[in-house]
Amino acid sequence: MLGPVTVVIGDSRHRIPRAQTRGLLALMLLNLGRRISREGVIEAMWGGAAPSTARSQVHNAITVIRAHLADFGAPEVLDSAPSGYELLVEPEQVDAARFDDGVRLARDAAARGNNREAVRLLRGALGLWTGEPLSDATGAFVDAARARLVERRLTAVEDLADLELDLGRAEVVAAEIAPLVDAHPMRERLRVRQMTALYRTGRQVEALQSYRVYRNLLAEFEGLDPGREIAELERMILRDDPVPADTPATSAPALLPPDIPDFTGRDGAVGELHHLLTEGRPSSALAVVGVAGMGGVGKTTLAVHVAHLAASGYPDGQLYANLRGTEAVALDPGDVLARFLRALGVDARAIPNDPVERAELYRTRLAARRVLVVLDNAASEEQVRPLLPGAASCAVLVTSRARLTGVEGARWIDLDVFAGAEAVRLLGRVAGDGRVAAEPAEADEIVRLCGWLPLAVRVAGARLTARPTWLLAHLSRMLRDERRRLDRLATGDLEVRASLALSYEGLKGEAKRLFRRLGRFDTPDFPAWLAGAVLEESADAGGLLESLVDAQLVGVSGVDAAGQIRYRFHDLVRLYARERADVEDPPSERLEVLGSGFGGWLAIAERMAARVPGPCYAAISGSAPRPVVEWPPDDVEPLDWFDAERAALLSVVRQACALDLDELAFDLAGCLEKYFDIRGMYGDWSATNRLVLAACHRSGNLLGEAVMLRGLIDVVTWNSTPEKGDDATSRFHADAFRLLEMFTELGSGVACRTRP
Repeated sequence: MLGPVTVVIGDSRHRIPRAQTRGLLALMLLNLGRRISREGVIEAMWGGAAPSTARSQVHNAITVIRAHLADFGAPEVLDSAPSGYELLVEPEQVDAARFDDGVRLARDAAARGNNREAVRLLRGALGLWTGEPLSDATGAFVDAARARLVERRLTAVEDLADLELDLGRAEVVAAEIAPLVDAHPMRERLRVRQMTALYRTGRQVEALQSYRVYRNLLAEFEGLDPGREIAELERMILRDDPVPADTPATSAPALLPPDIPDFTGRDGAVGELHHLLTEGRPSSALAVVGVAGMGGVGKTTLAVHVAHLAASGYPDGQLYANLRGTEAVALDPGDVLARFLRALGVDARAIPNDPVERAELYRTRLAARRVLVVLDNAASEEQVRPLLPGAASCAVLVTSRARLTGVEGARWIDLDVFAGAEAVRLLGRVAGDGRVAAEPAEADEIVRLCGWLPLAVRVAGARLTARPTWLLAHLSRMLRDERRRLDRLATGDLEVRASLALSYEGLKGEAKRLFRRLGRFDTPDFPAWLAGAVLEESADAGGLLESLVDAQLVGVSGVDAAGQIRYRFHDLVRLYARERADVEDPPSERLEVLGSGFGGWLAIAERMAARVPGPCYAAISGSAPRPVVEWPPDDVEPLDWFDAERAALLSVVRQACALDLDELAFDLAGCLEKYFDIRGMYGDWSATNRLVLAACHRSGNLLGEAVMLRGLIDVVTWNSTPEKGDDATSRFHADAFRLLEMFTELGSGVACRTRP
């Protein structure tokens, strides 16, 4: 392709007929390792002006290419499928790929100080060129592809000139570079090399003449002045300064933030990411690796740490940008491209205004170079795609609160909170290992109250560092106050609340409301139907719930025994949700929301309990509302459902008792009795009934007291210990007569409240 599009077999050169067919062949060669869809081929070949016969033309061209490849002895090289087309050839079989590889090896040699070997490799790579690239191919993509290839060649020529000048071969450079300067008179870097070579060979007048030609052309066609580098070179020549030791050159960009000195844990994630960016990276395609996780979980810290570890494998530089994806206005990728191009040595005046042209120049600059690009805090696929290099020699590390699954070929890892030991170790590294060792139990309590979230643990450690006289026990007491915990997890510019607020502010209105409402529940996790129960009027509660997952404000804890996907809040996120609810929602809404959710659990539990065998006494219900919940399916076994919801149901009962929702509490506890009996969970049965009985007693709910006492008599009767026989018998007798008195007092009204 570095000339006419030609198939070379041994000493024979073969051309595929028709320029458009050669264009399609070139398109596939430029996308080695990637399958191009039919729609992608049509877009590349015709842009937005595809004829009605485009599909048939592509099919015919593919048939011609396959037939000729078969004639050349390579019938299986072209792979076509419904998903698209791909040429199954190795990079070393394509001159453009061999050129890029030669340039990369030359730069590696130069980085090791072996300039002579670098010159040999560059001359070998440039020797692959036979003329204007893709000169006999047509297609909408060809002009841009040709420009990128030419840019790569010119960059290689400039690198070669630098090396030859360094080796003292200025005369060779002056002779070889002159025709290229004539062909590309506006290319400043090329002219700098020419002027330097002329100056070093004593041709000062010619060097200054080259500068004046460039200055006049720039003024006439662009209305600009020459750049700082070439202007300084001209002044140096005018002063007849000593010949510079070497040509001014742009150093490799090193934009990574500093690695954090007290980086802790994450051994598995560090190892996996480092492998994917080094020996585990693909050979023929760009390596894109992503880290997803909630705010404050340490994505940036991990990415920067791994980038520093892998930096030696990318000698041509490391680029970094915080894309501000969680802020109200994320960075425009066009602005990031301009910054990256300046870091790569492009004069600010030479950066195109058009964002597409910027992306093309960026990919061209990175072609055949080994550069690591870190895109931190990305908002979307649309923001990331223009910032991806085109060269397989580069790699990209992305962080985002959501998995950007639309980024083609990306490998993602999900980052969770620390394990307990890792969190304590971080606390010790920030606050002092001695202080943590002196109060190990309090250290465990602090990291638990921080929810093992790295940002929160770091803030806690920083607060201890700022107060060397504090005991860890003092801070743990402060953090136990849930109402002020987020206030106390802030120091300097580190604040857990601010990190969570970025994710929250990025939500739409209905999603914000769902977040606040779900945060009202104490349950350790919850099923998807709860979203619909607390947003009765929303037709897309499930979609809104998934948007909370995408924003990393709600996590997915897995699939339960009943086949439900279960969701969960991090403890600090739940506290933030309640903060926002207290600020933004009317006080009356709290019990309404909780009543709707609790009622949903009750409605399902009542249906399920009816299918569980158990005691012969009648089930007696209270008056708590039971909203309609379109779940579960008929094939869900009731015991599987109770197993899946056990922790949530017990939490609902406890929260209902705390809020004096005694009707709902005794109703739900009654639904659990047969389940507890069959599973032998007598401790849960007894503790639940006692808790609800006390709540009903406080509220004067005689029916609730009676139903709970009836269950207690049942569970205690069959599970009393023999050594307490006499006392137990007396107590059972008293409880039984008390129960009789209750039901007698309640009278016939109980019959109207029994469940079928």
